[in-house]
Amino acid sequence: MTIAGESSAVPTFLASLNPQQLAAAMHGTAPLLIIAGAGTGKTTTLAHRVAWQVASGTDPASIMLLTFTRRAAAEMLRRVEQITSTLGAGEVRDTALVQKSAIRRICGGTFHSAASALLRRHGHLIGLHPDFTIMDRGDSEDLLNLARTELKLPKSENRFPLKGTCLDIYSRCINTQQELPRVLEQWFPWCLEHQSRLGELFNLYTETKERQRVLDFDDLLLFWNALAADESGARVFRQQFSRILVDEYQDTNVLQAQILKNLCPDGIGLTAVGDDAQSIYSFRAATVRNILDFPKDYPGTELIALEQNYRSTQKILDVTNCVIAEAAERHHKELWSTRGPGAVPRFVTCADEDAQCEHVIERILERREQGVALKQQAVLFRASHHSMTLEAALGRRNIPFVKYGGLRFLETAHVKDLISFLRLAENPLDSIAGFRILVLLPGIGQSKAARLLDQLRESEGRFDAWDGWGPPAALQDLWPQLLQLLRRLESRGRKGEGGVSADIHAVRQYYEPLLHSTYENAPARINDLKQLEAIAVRYESRQQFLTEMTLDPPASTQELPADPLLDEDFLILSTIHSAKGLEWDSVHVIHAADGNIPADMATGSAEEIEEERRLFYVAMTRARNHLTVLRPERYYFHNRHRSDQHSLSKITRFLPPKILSLMEQVSHGLTSSSGEAGAAGGLVKGDTAEIRRRIAKLWG
Repeated sequence: MTIAGESSAVPTFLASLNPQQLAAAMHGTAPLLIIAGAGTGKTTTLAHRVAWQVASGTDPASIMLLTFTRRAAAEMLRRVEQITSTLGAGEVRDTALVQKSAIRRICGGTFHSAASALLRRHGHLIGLHPDFTIMDRGDSEDLLNLARTELKLPKSENRFPLKGTCLDIYSRCINTQQELPRVLEQWFPWCLEHQSRLGELFNLYTETKERQRVLDFDDLLLFWNALAADESGARVFRQQFSRILVDEYQDTNVLQAQILKNLCPDGIGLTAVGDDAQSIYSFRAATVRNILDFPKDYPGTELIALEQNYRSTQKILDVTNCVIAEAAERHHKELWSTRGPGAVPRFVTCADEDAQCEHVIERILERREQGVALKQQAVLFRASHHSMTLEAALGRRNIPFVKYGGLRFLETAHVKDLISFLRLAENPLDSIAGFRILVLLPGIGQSKAARLLDQLRESEGRFDAWDGWGPPAALQDLWPQLLQLLRRLESRGRKGEGGVSADIHAVRQYYEPLLHSTYENAPARINDLKQLEAIAVRYESRQQFLTEMTLDPPASTQELPADPLLDEDFLILSTIHSAKGLEWDSVHVIHAADGNIPADMATGSAEEIEEERRLFYVAMTRARNHLTVLRPERYYFHNRHRSDQHSLSKITRFLPPKILSLMEQVSHGLTSSSGEAGAAGGLVKGDTAEIRRRIAKLWG
């Protein structure tokens, strides 16, 4: 075998790819857009493309692989390592390049983690201090709130936006690169009257961050873009990276697209992989325009569509292809499968929400009896509250389940407390971390905490500034212990001594008495901290640990190295957004009625409706063998005066009759007189002549 360009023979390690995957893997350096439909082997294709580049002589250290989750990056690099480990001397130009140590020099990670690493290394070129710490969303909100208090902005007058809304506005300005008036007009019209005050707030917020040497998520992208646009920074990046591959390109925002444009102005060496049909994150400022306009942005782009689906049966694909074919604008593709026709997808009209729950549970238990584990079955819904009735029903039937889309592990109060100790030791100017620690202590309120932090800032972050403070009686032991702990952590970090796990253990010993006095259910919370201590073993530095835990934290303790506190088998409940990238043998999509799918708050524009269509498509394409879509016919509204008020639902507009005809239409809990849906096998077509005769009597 010889390398491409020297022979037309297909290398052995690429022989398992289908023709489209192979063409993508062996593509040259011209800009490449891979439209990877759901279940078409996107990760396999991208991993083989990286392996091909290495085999062709590209230094792994010159490859940047950008993904949207830490797990995706790790899995991609694991596959590249596995592929290259099988290559023989005759299959690579330089065998040293495919060694495990060489492959690990690939710059792989999320946009934010890559930005963090590159800014620490090269940020000085634009005046950025390399010892910055990174705030998560909660910390960013708190810092904004402190700035709001400092400016004495009203908290109740004229509905001044809350801290979370303020951060959303700020973030959308940064990520869309749009000015504040336009962002307010388009996304937050109720905040237009506060435009000038919001501008003041954001100015103070940015000044405070700079003073404290902290960055938020948006800053990482903003400064990376500035560095890439800077002549000296651009020169460094172009010398370092000759190949850039971006996964899930449909989920990028305007700022991320600008970063890539600065890194690869002509697109040479750039590969973008994604699916415009799965662009569903506009609420995070992602724009489908990036992937739709990629060929325009990079002239000479080759577009390769992956259409062979390895996940779903053909009957499911027939329906999903028709759903996305209704999109107003898209990169054309037609998914197909060799897995056989499979079962016909079902559309079930239920009498009400209770009947919907009953049908879902019956089918889930039926599948379980047929050998399909609960873990291989999922119930998907548009909004988190849509599953409340089902959760109650599952509880009554003693059916275990987990729900995706709730509070993330590192957003819990006790974990944030512990992390704050590490952050303050890493950056003593981080006032949010310091404030969180100080107010935990008995006898220290907000005003005392603020004065102590002022002292720390005036001393340029030396903990000696607190030596002269006389603590109240309740702190006679805790205060000296705190100073000792912080100095120990600071010294260990400066000298590079010990491990992150040891630091967490030291913090946990000090913190546990405070935890017991502050929160309920202390044993479970302490167990969380022990799990965090266990996972910290694999991190080389505290800075690395804090960065990764902030930018891409585990969603729950289930992602940590410990046994989940659940039955060995459990049903999956998930919002559609949280289900993206996952798959199950059997999928139930509930509440497929207009107002829910699409959401009634997402029908204000054609763009919003198109995204809701894509969201529905994502939900349906999660299914491997069985797909069921359900709609309650009636929704009941209970109150003290009347308990029988209800509204009739309408089938989601994304399933018009021509698509419904491809599905088995059944009913559950409906009487034969319900009209729209009746017995299994199709809609009831009753005789309406009598009804027309009765109506005619109304006008004689």
